[in-house]
Amino acid sequence: MTRNVTFTCNASDGRARTGVLSTPRGDIRTPAFMPVGTAATVKGMMPDSVRATGADVLLGNTYHLMLRPTAERIDRLGGLHGFMNWDGPILTDSGGFQVMSLGALRKLDEDGVTFKSHVDGSRHRLTPERSMEIQRLLGSDIVMCFDECPALPADRARIATSMELSMRWAARSKAAFGDRPGHALFGIQQGGLEEDLRAQSAESLREIGFDGYAVGGLAVGEGQEAMFACLDYAPAQLPEDKPRYLMGVGKPDDIVGAVARGIDMMDCVLPSRSGRTGQGWTRRGQVNLRNARHAEDPRPLDEDCTCPACRNYSRAYLHHVIRSKEMIGGMLLTWHNLHYYQDLMAGMREAIAGGTFAAFEAAFHATRAEGDIEPV
Repeated sequence: MTRNVTFTCNASDGRARTGVLSTPRGDIRTPAFMPVGTAATVKGMMPDSVRATGADVLLGNTYHLMLRPTAERIDRLGGLHGFMNWDGPILTDSGGFQVMSLGALRKLDEDGVTFKSHVDGSRHRLTPERSMEIQRLLGSDIVMCFDECPALPADRARIATSMELSMRWAARSKAAFGDRPGHALFGIQQGGLEEDLRAQSAESLREIGFDGYAVGGLAVGEGQEAMFACLDYAPAQLPEDKPRYLMGVGKPDDIVGAVARGIDMMDCVLPSRSGRTGQGWTRRGQVNLRNARHAEDPRPLDEDCTCPACRNYSRAYLHHVIRSKEMIGGMLLTWHNLHYYQDLMAGMREAIAGGTFAAFEAAFHATRAEGDIEPV
């Protein structure tokens, strides 16, 4: 008999907490950062390399995969795990955010969204039922319900209308998901920056009942201060015994602040996207390897990092391959960035378990404030 997906909180420190989200394909240690494998690949990385950074789970993108190579083809080829050679858990988003970002290329109604593909202009229809079908064909371990996410800023009436539609779609997603042992369905809280609308959304999701809950509709242009103000209350509105997932976040200081406010899971394209553009994330902040000051610097990017980029190569070499547009530059920096993010998550898990999260958070900000060390 296939076991269900379960969540156990092992320790808490303030509102920060650490635990395990158990799935048949493996355990996800929380707080967890999920590398984004948009088109069945984490760009610039082999699956074994992603695993070596410490990642327990990957995120796949419903919108992109439904267009190319299609969910039906992936299903015929044995599902997303085998297709991309990743044997651990996979979470897939619902496709809603990408569709909503298409602007004039999409038309929204009560039943769903009609949109034109950004790839070839072909017309497609995405509804809660179709999103659930696509994610079933992909074989997702953690499925996200279909929602509508308005960009911020937006007026209260627009946010309320969107949230109410998302809650109706959440109920339809739950009905279409059905009974699938070994797979989980997460609901998505909406409501913009309005506390009462967030509370109304959370109550609707509780009544429907989900295996986990996401805080959606943030990191869409509101800024960190506003996002943190929302996270001061939004996670607490969701069930305490279920995982809480902040979608699309983010920078390291966003992540630490979110964990401090009760978030368990996050994802973002930033580590891999930054790596491809010559940006390295370190304990001392962001470092631009394109800058000329690195051209003759024999030091590693981060002397305390054990990733291949830091262990085997100098800043001078990274600067050279980035400026020369060699593929290895983006590959090495992506590996480093993902390694740093996973080290950050492991450090927070250890601090929460040991009751020292406040000290960890203070040291994190103090080291970043010092900035990168200049060449001698």
